[in-house]
Amino acid sequence: MFKIIHKEELNKDTTGIIIEAGQIADKARAGQFVAVIVDENGERIPLTLADWDKDKGTITLIFQRVGFSTKKLGLLNEGDSVQHILGPLGHPTQVKKMGTVVCVGGGVGVAEVYPVSRAFKEAGNRVLGIIGSRTKELLILEDKMKTVCDELFVVTDDGSYGRKGFVTDALKELMGVIDKSSHNIYPELIYAIGPVVMMKAVAELTRPYGIKTIVSVNPIMVDATGMCGSCRCTVGGKTVFGCVDGPDFDGHQIDFNELTLRLRNFSEQEKSIGGQI
Repeated sequence: MFKIIHKEELNKDTTGIIIEAGQIADKARAGQFVAVIVDENGERIPLTLADWDKDKGTITLIFQRVGFSTKKLGLLNEGDSVQHILGPLGHPTQVKKMGTVVCVGGGVGVAEVYPVSRAFKEAGNRVLGIIGSRTKELLILEDKMKTVCDELFVVTDDGSYGRKGFVTDALKELMGVIDKSSHNIYPELIYAIGPVVMMKAVAELTRPYGIKTIVSVNPIMVDATGMCGSCRCTVGGKTVFGCVDGPDFDGHQIDFNELTLRLRNFSEQEKSIGGQI
């Protein structure tokens, strides 16, 4: 059992919890995830590690309450326990000193891009962050991102905070595609995580310029150990498994259309049990 020692509602859809998990915290690295089983009858939910503290032996998970199991997880309170957590899983993000790195996070993906941004900064890179959400109320972790980015650009779809538009609009300006402002840069790496449509848009934007673009995918997983095959994706024409080969992949090689279809695999089952919470 893994005890929840802190819980925070980050917005109307998103919850953050800090859990005692010393062995996981001791080995955790940026880009990795865990598989959470809420109770003895629960399924495994893949959740990216948003943060960890080796000294305190804790990990931080941030998730949207969108499906049956994440809603159950969101009902737990401080002092309650999660049945089981497996991890850390997946390959850590390949971090080294490169020069300028742009880290792009959309929606709840901001929680996942935060530790990656921190790792690139600690490696000596100039880190530019771009984070976005539909509205100001849904934006998360802006203050934390400011601490690990040399510059941070915030966008909202409706213009209620930061600049109006999408993360790709801010990325275009940084790349000098729209204008030649003081922020004009040519990054050595773009790292993006968020909704599939957002990651696809980022990859298509950078493709003509040959800028290395890494995306972190979160496909449907059943066992999270490479046995079930539910998380298979096509990258460079080859089948890979998100849980054991990822979650980071070359954004210019991944088949986003296939990934989008696979994410709908269990939508009917979710609808059928959604009213039980």
